[in-house]
Parts: sequence; C-alpha cells; structure tokens
Amino acid sequence: MEQFEFDVFLAHNSKDKPQVRAIAQELTRYNLRPWFDEEQIFPGDNIQQVVSQGISRSKVGAFFISQNGLGTFQENLELGAIIQFFLRKHNQQGFRVIPILLGINDIPDSLFYLSQWAWIQFSSSNDEAALKRLIRGIRGRGAEVQAQPTIQIPDTPLIIEPKPPQTDQGLSLQTFRFETVTVNPQGNITNRRHCEAKYFVEDLGNGVTLEMVQIPGGKFIMGSPAGEAKRRDNESPQHEVTVPSFFMGKYEVTQAQYQAIMGNNPSYFKGEKRPVETVSWNDAVEFCKRLSEKTERTYRLPSEAEWEYAARAGTTTPFYFGETITTDLANYNGNYTYGSAPKGEYRQQTTDVGKFPPNTFGLYDMCGNVFEWCLDKYHNNYDGAPTDGSAWLEGSENYILLRGGSWDFNPGLCRCANRDLGYPDGRRYDVGFRLVVLVA
Repeated sequence: MEQFEFDVFLAHNSKDKPQVRAIAQELTRYNLRPWFDEEQIFPGDNIQQVVSQGISRSKVGAFFISQNGLGTFQENLELGAIIQFFLRKHNQQGFRVIPILLGINDIPDSLFYLSQWAWIQFSSSNDEAALKRLIRGIRGRGAEVQAQPTIQIPDTPLIIEPKPPQTDQGLSLQTFRFETVTVNPQGNITNRRHCEAKYFVEDLGNGVTLEMVQIPGGKFIMGSPAGEAKRRDNESPQHEVTVPSFFMGKYEVTQAQYQAIMGNNPSYFKGEKRPVETVSWNDAVEFCKRLSEKTERTYRLPSEAEWEYAARAGTTTPFYFGETITTDLANYNGNYTYGSAPKGEYRQQTTDVGKFPPNTFGLYDMCGNVFEWCLDKYHNNYDGAPTDGSAWLEGSENYILLRGGSWDFNPGLCRCANRDLGYPDGRRYDVGFRLVVLVA
C-alpha cells in the first residue's frame, strides 16, 4: 500500500484561513494529518514547488468555498488553479477530491460543473456533523482506503501571473496571423498592423470545432472618461482592474457550435457560421455546463471586466479601431453615425462571424453583430465593483450584463465601455454569447 505523508491537502481562499485552520486542528484530534499551508510553507520556500509537492504527498484533496469565492490561495497562486489541478489528478489517477461549502448554501455558478458531486456543508468551523462527514471522506470506504500511486508533478508553478495559463492538459497551442486596422475621426483607415496570437482548438464532434484565443493578463482602466461621446452614467467611475490571463472565444458562439452541444438551433437568422441568437442567459449557462462536462475543462461566460479588457486589447479609445467606427468594420445600424464618420450600411440581420477585422488580441466581432451575455449581475455604476477581473455576482438586481452592441442598434452601443442589460430568461434575436475557459 502506498504510504502518504498527509491524509488531506486543504485548499482555500486565504481570507478563509482562520476557519480552515480550526478545521485542520480538529482533524488532528482524530489522528489525521492535514497539509495546511501555514504549517508547511516557510520563509524562503518556492511556494508553487512546496504546494505541488504537498499535493503529491497527500492522499485526498479538499477545497473550501465561502462567500469570498475562489480568490487567492497563496501569492500568485489562485484557488481555482488548485481545484483544476485536483480534478486533473482525479481524472488521471483516481485522486479523491472533496468539495466543501463554508458558511454558504449554494454552489457558486463558476463551479456548476461539480453540482453532481457530493459536497460537504460547514455552517461554521465547529460544525461537528460536517467534520465527521469530512473525516469519512478522507478515510474512504473499502478499496478507497488504499491510496492511488503518487504521480510525478514537475517543480513548476501551477499558475503564476502575468505568465499565460499553463497548457499541460493535452492542449496543442497554434499561432494564427491577422491584420488589424486603425481609423481616424472620419473613419478612414490610417494604419494596418500585422499581429499574431496563440490559440487552441476544441473538437465538438462531427467536424465542428471551437477556437479559443490566449489572452495575456494585465491591468486596464475600466469604464469611459467623462468626455467620451454617447457615454452613459453606468460607465462610471473609471477604475483600474487587474485581469489574470485566460482563453476567450475567437468568435461569438456559432449556430453550428450551439447545435453540436445543445442539439437545437433557436436562431432567427439561420446560418451555421452566424452567431447563435435568441438565447437567454440561462441557455448560455447551460451550454457552458454541457461543454464543460464534454471537455472536462471549465467553460463559462466572461466576467464583465474580462470582456471589456479583451475588447479593448490595450486601447483606450471608444472602439478598438480608434475614435470612431464604420460599417466596413462592424455590423451595426449604419443609419446612425458616431463622431465624424459617415452613415453606412444597415444589414438588418446578423453576419457570419469573422467577417470584419479583429482587435489586436485576435478577437472578432467584439463590436456589433450580437450583444454578448456576461456572467455578472447588472449594477447602475461601478461603485464597489471587483478590481481583480472577477464577476460581480452580488446585488439585488434581476438583470444580467450585456456587452458589445448589435446589428440592430446605433454605433454608440458598440463602444468598448457600453453596458446594457437583459433578463436572465429573456431571448432576443440580437443577443448571443462568447466563451471563456481557464486552463490550469
């Protein structure tokens, strides 16, 4: 029988450390040996290396989720990355993973793909019934008492910012090249740039694929300045946000992709390469759930901060093309203008994804075509908004964020900072969505 130095590795948000510390102390009373970071990480240690070794020396992995969400486990090391590492080890080696709710009742939307797992719910750190369930889970039953063989884990970080996500889940990153354009206030192209980005391809079956582009982490100013034309009060106050790296859909989810996962196509304007529309936020979340189950990766909708960061792609102008926009660059209602640009074409329908030039991250149709659902609840302004790139899920509003503008609206709604809203069960033929996936 393989002998493990620790019975359980305790992963948690650093804000929950006092409660997890108390639980760790209780486990020792039952002659169990928990791996708890305060006792195992010493000054001068390489944190990622010690954590990796700690997981490999533990029979079971347990992670705690509270109202503080995923967040940071240790400096430059996210709890979400630890969870993904646990799950890969579970899939490859049968490593037992125990999910725990700490002081909350509901599984967060970001972990909906684990909703079928048996969770333990601690009402507090001294919840005796929950503690006994945890002990049973650690000790296992029958053959589960025999630990799986230790796998060799390289002495490399699980995930460190601002480096891009690790791609050791069998991903094969490819490089694609593309041209971006910049326009002057009259909408004339004044500059063309050749750029490149990395991406991976997800096979959805029957010849349908999904391309996910690597977005580097960084900081940006979210919201619009006071002097920006067509801005609205809900785009204030401007604030700095730090966004960890992630992968985002090169295109809006197409009808072919939606059909491959959901088995139906609700779109009003039919076309395999057109974006799926007439989908509610609930429909989009269900799509993410099924895709996550199929691929064993965590697909979800983008947070509002991730969306704007990805749309801007390092720019600070109203559009990623510059100070204005034309219907040669995006699909919107060309009967209306922005700034000094001329009127253009009103197509009165969606267009195939990828028809117009991308931004410098290599993302297409971030302006126009269809509005895109985000993960966040809608708020009237940014007072109290997260600054770490995460979704703003708290609040009493029943509305969900929409971004990007559409074929049926004026160009002011296509600005990178524009914020709109919709009911989570509402369906419109100008609303679709785009995907985000985190790869640990």
